[in-house]
Amino acid sequence: MGEQFGPYLAMFLVQLIYAGMTLLSKSVFNGGMKTSVFVFYRQFVGAIIMVVLSLIFERKQAVPVTFSFMTIFKIFMLSLLGLTLALNVNGIALAYTSAMLAAAIVNSLPASTLFFAVLLRVEKVNLRTKSGIVKIGSVLLCMAGVSILAFYKGPQLHIVHHHRDDWQHKDHFSYNNKWILGSLLLFLSTIMWSLWLVLQSQLLKSYPSKLTFMSIQSVSSAIQSFGIAIAFERDFEQWKLGWNMRLLAVVYCGILVTAVAYYLQALVIEKKGPVFPATWNPLSFIIATIGSVILLDEPLFLGSVLGGILLVLSLYTVLWEKSKEGITHNHNSLPIQPYKECAEIKTEVPCSKPPQ
Repeated sequence: MGEQFGPYLAMFLVQLIYAGMTLLSKSVFNGGMKTSVFVFYRQFVGAIIMVVLSLIFERKQAVPVTFSFMTIFKIFMLSLLGLTLALNVNGIALAYTSAMLAAAIVNSLPASTLFFAVLLRVEKVNLRTKSGIVKIGSVLLCMAGVSILAFYKGPQLHIVHHHRDDWQHKDHFSYNNKWILGSLLLFLSTIMWSLWLVLQSQLLKSYPSKLTFMSIQSVSSAIQSFGIAIAFERDFEQWKLGWNMRLLAVVYCGILVTAVAYYLQALVIEKKGPVFPATWNPLSFIIATIGSVILLDEPLFLGSVLGGILLVLSLYTVLWEKSKEGITHNHNSLPIQPYKECAEIKTEVPCSKPPQ
């Protein structure tokens, strides 16, 4: 009985953790914490966790890295693109928008990754086949969803009574401009993650020990994030954590997201396959939407709901077609699973969220 319902409970907890990450991040940004400082702290904690996990799970399995200049440069640039810059851009975007919007746009990841996989000729799409038409349709749904989220708000949906009406007294021109900019930045961070997944899959062919590989990237990202944070924030007060919400958010992202969520995801993929976890992604969107309205007291607009629905449809369209093809593997969606065999790694549309 436990094995039957275990994967379902595990994925519910994973999506709960992801939604909590988005809500906590938004909360500390609302409280004035600088995004660059937050990213550094969470990457620092995450790097420690990843190194420890790699020593535990892959100490005897890891393939030694050939420390040539080109290998070091590739790993450094890969972590800069997919971790450091993507997380910093995502943090700024989240500060400008809402937790609900951030959770919604993550669902565009499979479609955007498919787009870049085709663009870089890693995957082929034949427009004369049903499969090719479905894949292109998923990309178009993704673009439509992002466009609605960014440029159309629509009427406010009064689900609960808002105790604060601060948003109503804001400069609407400035507020709308920040919303549009934040939406586009959220999509930009998703594009960075998409490129990171496609490029990473190629590099993993020569270095297939995933956990150790991610540990090296995490350490690189922590160093890069420190450089960005110290360049943009010289006020020592901004670096203080204390026993407050900032410390909770950093520890939560560094431990629960990096270690617990990824590990639970690993166990589920072993039992149910890589498509199963991806079908749960919209749950974090629903939880984050409810949390942003009730806990963060953010207004909910019709455009956000419609855009989110289109992104979820885009996600399921990609997953449905990829599952039919039977070529979906788990190397892009499982950063901490111990590597079991050094077979050829094929590029795929990711089945779950990127390391966040």
